[in-house]
Amino acid sequence: MTSPGERKNIYFASDFHFGIPDHAGSLVREKLFVKWLDEVKKDASHIYLMGDIFDFWFEYKTVVPKGFVRLLGKLAEITDAGIPISLFRGNHDVWAFNYFEKELNIKLYRKPEIMEFSGKKFYLAHGDGLGPGDRGYKFLKKVFACRFNQWLFRWLHPDMGARMGLYFSKKSRLANIAREGKKDSSNNIKDEMLYKYGEDILKQHPDLDYLIFGHRHLPVQVDLNDKTQLIILGDWITNFTYAVFDGEELRLLQFGREAGY
Repeated sequence: MTSPGERKNIYFASDFHFGIPDHAGSLVREKLFVKWLDEVKKDASHIYLMGDIFDFWFEYKTVVPKGFVRLLGKLAEITDAGIPISLFRGNHDVWAFNYFEKELNIKLYRKPEIMEFSGKKFYLAHGDGLGPGDRGYKFLKKVFACRFNQWLFRWLHPDMGARMGLYFSKKSRLANIAREGKKDSSNNIKDEMLYKYGEDILKQHPDLDYLIFGHRHLPVQVDLNDKTQLIILGDWITNFTYAVFDGEELRLLQFGREAGY
């Protein structure tokens, strides 16, 4: 077992969307991610989950969505062992409130943060609603964040609320895939909205070393300039990618493969 003093790696992963395409398919991916957690906990000093753990999540006062016991149990095991885990809320878990903090001791972030690790400065965010365009989603995000609307949704029976949430989540995701597939057909990373957003952030914070996002399901590690890199973490639906920072270098890897992207 690695001692606390030997834990130096910081891990980042995003966009798991557990719950899709169905229970059986989701469970296969959940077990794989739990296996990854068992691997990284050996030398992790911190684990950052950058959003969209579930395809739909809503916390009623006394009820949370059914399932995911292997994942939630593993997360609790890791934090109980003294390894911190943080979650940046994504657009699919925007209705995560206090369950993760109270039950699992996972720190929750609701907006982008600048953090420093081993003298390197990181800009961390899920990535939804950032960059130019996508005004429709930006409006919906305000609707979902409205406390009155959350209060109204809470009055739905959990069975009905979960079915509605999963239905609209799937519709939104399929629409985004179709739209973004057309946008990304040029394979020009400079056309990517998070690339443009990164350029704007660097004008405000030129001392950043890394900008790390999820949301877009693209595994990307690219230079923004001769000092700063943009990392988009990919997903755990088709890519099974993650990033690791060892105190000196950050690498984007695929679970089960040694080669980085």
